[in-house]
Amino acid sequence: MAGVWKLKLRSWLVTVLMFAIVYFIIMIAGSLLGFGGFYGFYFFSGIFVLILQYVFGPKIVERSMGVRYLSEEEAPHIHKMVEELAIAANIPKPKVGISPTMVPNAFAYGRSKRSGHVCVTQGILNTLNRDELKAVLGHEISHIKHNDMAFTTIVSAIPLVCYYIGMSMIFSGGSRDDNGAGAIIGIIAMVAYFVGQLLVLFLSRVREYYADEGSVNLGCRPEHLASALYKLVYGAAAAPQEEIKDIEGSKAFFVTNVTDAQKELKSLYELDLNHDGSIDFEELELLKEGKVNIDSRSKIMELLSTHPDMVKRIKKLSELM
Repeated sequence: MAGVWKLKLRSWLVTVLMFAIVYFIIMIAGSLLGFGGFYGFYFFSGIFVLILQYVFGPKIVERSMGVRYLSEEEAPHIHKMVEELAIAANIPKPKVGISPTMVPNAFAYGRSKRSGHVCVTQGILNTLNRDELKAVLGHEISHIKHNDMAFTTIVSAIPLVCYYIGMSMIFSGGSRDDNGAGAIIGIIAMVAYFVGQLLVLFLSRVREYYADEGSVNLGCRPEHLASALYKLVYGAAAAPQEEIKDIEGSKAFFVTNVTDAQKELKSLYELDLNHDGSIDFEELELLKEGKVNIDSRSKIMELLSTHPDMVKRIKKLSELM
């Protein structure tokens, strides 16, 4: 797998590209139409939404997932694992919570390393063994260590700004003598919005690889995380669709994409050579030496997903052995 520095480089290159796109659109709009236009309201509206998302985002996640914080007396083993991982990551110990959903998964949220929260679902406690659970928690701790929550909030605002500028240019009508420049800029901004959304999804997938590697760097074994991912996909595939729909709005925070579980399970089953419901060291070692074939449909669907293709993801884990 590419080293951490390569993952960081990809993240920052794409971020610079996104800021360059929105800067280009603003400069062109300002040059052709002046800065007194009504579109300025939409631009600052995008910034305002970003601030609201950053400030109130954690509370929204808590309420949507029904998070309840766990005391050390209630869950000493989880607190111990989180504390050990936080020490290894050199960050303050995050708050530990639980969500009542029976769909097995875990997630992290917060504004910074000092305000991090790590939560497990009720379902994951009945699905993973201790090593697998610690590997998943290591993944989430890595998200906090890498400031992924704040990073994602900032970059996701860039397409939003493009959207507001585009809507302003297209529907405000512009001035009488702009010769249609406003509408053209609006269309360019909307195209930039679509491209920006794809880039945000790309960054999200890169950060997932980054967090997987972070879990291994914190001392967790690649096969434990690979097996955990397999079990989480299996658990989500077996969950009632009503439960999946209830948490679908928060799926970007999860370790795995719960809505793609049925499709991913078919591919992952082929990696479980002895069909015992887990991926062990030998199976991951064989995957390391082999090649994975991803069909065209899966490649296209991955472009529209916050998470990497699961077979590719486990293949990357095998390269960390």
